[in-house]
Amino acid sequence: MSTAFIENTAGPSAARYARRRAARGRPVSVNPSSRRPGWVTYAFLAVVIAVSVFPLYAAAMYGSSTTTEITRAVGNLPRWLPTITLWENFGEVFATEQFSIWVAFGNSLLVAVTVSASTVFFSALAGFSFAKLRFRGRQGLYVTVLATLIIPAQVGTIPLFVMMNEFGWVDSLLALIVPGLVGAFGVFWMTQYLQEALPYELIEAARVDGASMFRTFWSIALPAARPAAATLALFTFIGSWNSFFWPSVVMRSQLTMPLVVPQLRGVFTSDTGLVMAGVFLVAAPLLVVLVLAGRQLVAGVMAGAVKG
Repeated sequence: MSTAFIENTAGPSAARYARRRAARGRPVSVNPSSRRPGWVTYAFLAVVIAVSVFPLYAAAMYGSSTTTEITRAVGNLPRWLPTITLWENFGEVFATEQFSIWVAFGNSLLVAVTVSASTVFFSALAGFSFAKLRFRGRQGLYVTVLATLIIPAQVGTIPLFVMMNEFGWVDSLLALIVPGLVGAFGVFWMTQYLQEALPYELIEAARVDGASMFRTFWSIALPAARPAAATLALFTFIGSWNSFFWPSVVMRSQLTMPLVVPQLRGVFTSDTGLVMAGVFLVAAPLLVVLVLAGRQLVAGVMAGAVKG
């Protein structure tokens, strides 16, 4: 690669660095992205993966142990490889008479899918309006929406619970779905993405062809926002699935997956292995989702990072 080109595009400092590399017989590659990362990068990624996976691995190891083994291994993992005890604890979780884990799984799946779909739709609709439409009070309304991000969710718990009680939605899945239909983060995410990804020319062409504003959003803006929408849907799904605080406040007899774990604790004693097996079962569906949608997640994040 020419040092003159590097100087014009990256500046004189980058050009001097390129000349020094060329003098040592290591010219700058024409396509730097094609180079394989070094061992430092792989070592760093290995450490990040190990730290991220360790809590789930620890839950599996505790779930593979008896209470006596866990008590003896204070400060250490009771074992390093899973045993048949883990599967026995899984069977006990599925066979418990206190609740039905399949019902809890269905509740969590219904809530997470509904909230994810509604968040993507309404966030994309609001993002399209804030990014590409011009109307009085647009900037002030957008700032007001973003300002709600600084308010802790716990602050609104009491008034929200009072509202759910007035509506008769306590111990109903509606109390988990309706408050999460759209969020400020999703509006911000889609607004920022559509500002760069959707040219005004496409909107003007659709309007000239006689498309209504909603038709323009549905046929032009929403397909253009597909990478960001997929990423937002995945983040929302994970957040809804893992939600514990609000469901523990508003639910009584109906359970979601995170609420299953406290039910596994006894009144006077607690089987730590059984509880940890339940923790692993709660997290396992998310692993499947991340494996299936991981590529789409990376594509969405990278698409949102590219300008133009």
